Amino acid sequence: MLKKHLGFSILLILTSFLCHAQLATISGIVKDEQGAAIDAATIAVINSNLSTYTNKNGYYTLQVPAGKSITVVASFTGYEPEHKSAVFIAGEFKTWDVVLTIKTNTLHDFIKKDDRSTFEAGSVGIDPSKANIIPTPGGGIESIIKLMVGSNNELTSQYSVRGGSYDENLVYVNDFEIYRPYLVRSGQQEGLSFINPDLVSNVYFSVGGFQPKYGDKMSSVLDVTYKKPTTFSGSVMVSLLGASLHLEGASKNQKLTYLIGARQKSNQYLLQSQPIKGVYNPSFTDLQFLINYRFNSKWEVEAIGNYARNRFTFYPESQVTSFGVVNQAYQLQVAYTGSELDQFDSRFGGISATYRPNDKLKWKFLASGFQTNEQETYDKSGEYLLGELQTDQSQKNFGQVKDYLGTGLIHDYARNFLNVNVVNIGFRGAYTATNNYFSWGSDVNITSINDNLHQWEMRDSSAYNQPYNPASLLMSYFFNSSANFNYTRLSGFVQDNFKFSDSSRVTGAIGARYNYSYLNSELVISPRMQLAYRPDWQRDVVFRFATGVYAQPPFYREMRDAVGDVNKNLLAQKSFHTVLGANYNFKMYNRPFKVTAEVYYKYLWDQDPYYYNDVQLVYTGKNDGVGRIYGGEIRLYGDIVKDATSWVSIGILKAEQKLIDSSQIYSGYFPLPNDQRFMLGMYFEDYLPRNKNFKMHLSLIYATGLPVEAPNGHLFDNTVRLPDYKRVDIGFSALLLDAARRQHPSHSLFNNIHSIWASFEVFNLLGIQNTLSYSYIQDQTTGNSYDVPNRLTARLLNLKIICAF
Repeated sequence: MLKKHLGFSILLILTSFLCHAQLATISGIVKDEQGAAIDAATIAVINSNLSTYTNKNGYYTLQVPAGKSITVVASFTGYEPEHKSAVFIAGEFKTWDVVLTIKTNTLHDFIKKDDRSTFEAGSVGIDPSKANIIPTPGGGIESIIKLMVGSNNELTSQYSVRGGSYDENLVYVNDFEIYRPYLVRSGQQEGLSFINPDLVSNVYFSVGGFQPKYGDKMSSVLDVTYKKPTTFSGSVMVSLLGASLHLEGASKNQKLTYLIGARQKSNQYLLQSQPIKGVYNPSFTDLQFLINYRFNSKWEVEAIGNYARNRFTFYPESQVTSFGVVNQAYQLQVAYTGSELDQFDSRFGGISATYRPNDKLKWKFLASGFQTNEQETYDKSGEYLLGELQTDQSQKNFGQVKDYLGTGLIHDYARNFLNVNVVNIGFRGAYTATNNYFSWGSDVNITSINDNLHQWEMRDSSAYNQPYNPASLLMSYFFNSSANFNYTRLSGFVQDNFKFSDSSRVTGAIGARYNYSYLNSELVISPRMQLAYRPDWQRDVVFRFATGVYAQPPFYREMRDAVGDVNKNLLAQKSFHTVLGANYNFKMYNRPFKVTAEVYYKYLWDQDPYYYNDVQLVYTGKNDGVGRIYGGEIRLYGDIVKDATSWVSIGILKAEQKLIDSSQIYSGYFPLPNDQRFMLGMYFEDYLPRNKNFKMHLSLIYATGLPVEAPNGHLFDNTVRLPDYKRVDIGFSALLLDAARRQHPSHSLFNNIHSIWASFEVFNLLGIQNTLSYSYIQDQTTGNSYDVPNRLTARLLNLKIICAF
């Protein structure tokens, strides 16, 4: 019996060895004609199910049958496939590097995403690899965008583009539209952005004039594509502000790929530097996954999921804020009681199926669901004492309070609850012709709203309350409302990306969107067009032009006014864009540089005027505004230091609106809330001359102050502006371990680690006290109102470790 088992075991071993020996291995790198690696190119054995994909570096490896003639093909959409026929020897390792050439009947400039920032007006180049490097408190892809378009608040990931509001920005991840929480009032309450930078492969960002395929917002599009990994890897990041973990990998046959990301953020350390002292306990957690399975060359299925749990607990204790000018300064002292507890839980899930019946046609079916449960609850009171400071340096009490101007109490209370459910079902199609790339799509969106608003503020003193009425006790404001309804929207688009001939230097895109709301029976048609012209010059210059109509149907926030009343008949806000620009690529000191410049004009109508309450938008809920925004931008990208990309972005604009309601007493134009007249953003990277493992990263923002609405005033009373926003952040990083130079023995714990970076960051390097908004304190004796600044974070240090494996 033992001999039989021994003989059977030997037979199995020999069979396994012989089967393994009948395979050979080919590997190599796939590039385009310019030498750039092609990510996700297919390497397959014809007439078999053996295939794989290249990684982001263009590298692939594939086991193929040995001892017989086979043909291996390398292919990628928009390129001519390359074939290799051979008979491989069992156990052989063969290298096959491939250069794919552009098909003569495709629109190369529109298919290659990396070139879109060159040929599409309004598009801005974003390098996602910088997301975890740039020294900012928030980090992420949005930190790069804010350096490009400007910002006045480091605590939020939201951004304003060319005078538009936060609500006017579209965000997509792998063709799924992404939503954000609604009740978030301040940056310190805000959790993590949906976009996990560890999972990102490509980013397309447009600041205006974008194509019809992008949905119904008026200012910008952020279109993010997540990775399609080919091998197992991951990373861990730990800092004083939080931690993150990500894993990625693929099956042996490369048909299944997965991404998993987990993040934890706590702003407690950051918020302690704010003027209001107390016990901060923020906790923001995010879990995300993306799974892709390719059944064959025709069918592919993808699933994405996200869960965000955000908690913000705050027990305020005290505040001391000094303000004013050199010869007239004041100080506000506040003693607080009470607490604030905010909860924002959101869930998102989506699934898509892509079908490619042939090389020219592609269909994609999408379904997604979003749910957010939000609670904003607080009961806080602050007893304040307002005094005038001694500004005479010859006095002994210089810098101290010399006269007290008033005292009182401000009591804020809220019990606000919101539940939103969104279901979206969509279809996308694309067809490649000789000189055209046709695409189309349609969506059905069903939204359910359940909102309860109960919020008030009382201001009291020993002899009066505000607003003052000797006959009764009045609140500063009192809101109490509820809304429960659902509605359906239909939307879709058709567009054609074209060129006039194979040798044409003119490319373009033309098409239109439609949107129909069953809530107010409004149908909106939005035609759009883009053109690009590359003249036959020695210099690499491209001229770009875009124009079109952009409409933004109300979601829910736009329908609700300041007191909670909902206008379900609110029409879509609309704008007309015109953008004209140019790109110039050149070399200086034998290093690559790129300059982009654009001017733009936007006319707005059916506007729903709004103002900011910190980062929360408060609308009037009426289509009673028109406006105009115009300006220009110029950006320089390049290796100011060799092999270290930096950039500078400069923008100017004027954004204004007027009310067309005949009952208004003011009929002229006045600034929009995002009328940021000048912006300068810069990122600079450097390293030690003889050791690139030690790097420096510097980010800088300067932006003129935004207009501020007067307390209990009208929208057009925003003639006061915040001080200019000025901020410099700096980081120093060192490569502690590099797999390419590993000298550890094979049994080392570090054997599977690719790299370890350590970073030391200084936020707000210059210690500038930036102002986000004003609180208004009134002296009842004189009737004077004092603007007390609400300041942002002070200087802060941060340590960060990033380990990749």
